[in-house]
Amino acid sequence: MRMKFNRSSQLVLVSVVSLLAAGLVTACGTLTADFVFVTSAKAAGPNNYGEVNVFEVNSESGFMRQIKTSPFPSGGRNPVAEAASADATTLYVINEDDNSIVQFAIGNDGKLYPQNTLNTPGVFPLAVAVTGSYLYVVDTYQPLPTCSTAAPCSGSVAAYPILSAAQANALSPSQPADTLGPPVANASVGANYWPLNLTSVPTDVVTPTAVTTAASGAYVYVTAFDTTAGRGYVFGFTVNADGTLAAMTGSPFAAGTHPSAIAADPSGGYVYVTDLAKADVLTYSVGSGPLTPVAGSPFPSGNAPAAIVIDGTGKYAYVANSQDATLTAYSVSNGVLTFLGSSPTPVAYATGTQPVAIGIDPSLNQYLYTANFLGNNVSGFEVNATNGTLLNSQFSPFSSNANPTAVAAIPHGAANK
Repeated sequence: MRMKFNRSSQLVLVSVVSLLAAGLVTACGTLTADFVFVTSAKAAGPNNYGEVNVFEVNSESGFMRQIKTSPFPSGGRNPVAEAASADATTLYVINEDDNSIVQFAIGNDGKLYPQNTLNTPGVFPLAVAVTGSYLYVVDTYQPLPTCSTAAPCSGSVAAYPILSAAQANALSPSQPADTLGPPVANASVGANYWPLNLTSVPTDVVTPTAVTTAASGAYVYVTAFDTTAGRGYVFGFTVNADGTLAAMTGSPFAAGTHPSAIAADPSGGYVYVTDLAKADVLTYSVGSGPLTPVAGSPFPSGNAPAAIVIDGTGKYAYVANSQDATLTAYSVSNGVLTFLGSSPTPVAYATGTQPVAIGIDPSLNQYLYTANFLGNNVSGFEVNATNGTLLNSQFSPFSSNANPTAVAAIPHGAANK
């Protein structure tokens, strides 16, 4: 769940020495734009917990420097997804092998302080998204003992209320704001999750891949694929006032063969889905929730697109192609994607090996990052606000722990804990 970005001519004029000095300014200085949190599946030490690398981003050069005491333990094994709270004071990390959500308070220096750990309803959580009031977690399988790796079944999505300080204290004394309440109950199945089943073919196993929410928080969308039928889907839900989810009319919506990532634009008008198998991007208009394919969709990408992000203005889209180790950049107009550069041949921006996650800095909407799973690093780019093209950030790529899996970011100064 699934961050943001120009002054390339200025960068050429600045000496390497002065750039390095700027990059080394600490978070206490005025040149730190954001803190970027990168989960890594493998820790450097002997334990098998994952870790979270915390980078501070220099606002002038995009240089990413790990803060002191980074990395931090992820609180579980194999962290695969993360998201920051709407107020940017809390980070939620999803540890797949422990079926857990770990809540961290974010210090004003970017440091992480573990607060609470909850279990997800199902098995092997893999994706997370946050609105102002709810956190949504997608599990690969519905709960044991019905489902397991030996007896797989379709996945599920759960909704956790994000509590205010008063609500959290009422639940348990001394609990901080942004504490997660118990997952919302689904009375129709007598459980606290919503199954991602195909009513037309209930015996087929549907494997979820990603989740996003509309900007309004009124809608939730989960991508999934059916290996038996070779079809992909987007499950759409409307969020009711009490936090319960209601399947949209027409859900699930057809989505290629193997949808791998999903993003909503800041206007709330469009949703974008990458197809790992077909190497393209499907776009949909949202309307009142149900998805309608945009004319011309799907649009080509690089090979094995694994992640997508829309910039804060909604004018540009960026896709991380895991097989090619590249980024594809597009301009966006009414959901239509057009290659930036020498269209119809896109410009391929090189990343580290196997980029699997992507984000844009929320402070300036000026810098973009990718987590490169096999490269064991993070690539940084500066975004040209005039035309959306990319320039490598100073000294990119930046080292992380082994197998980085996800990125999340908050503006510097947003956290006050």
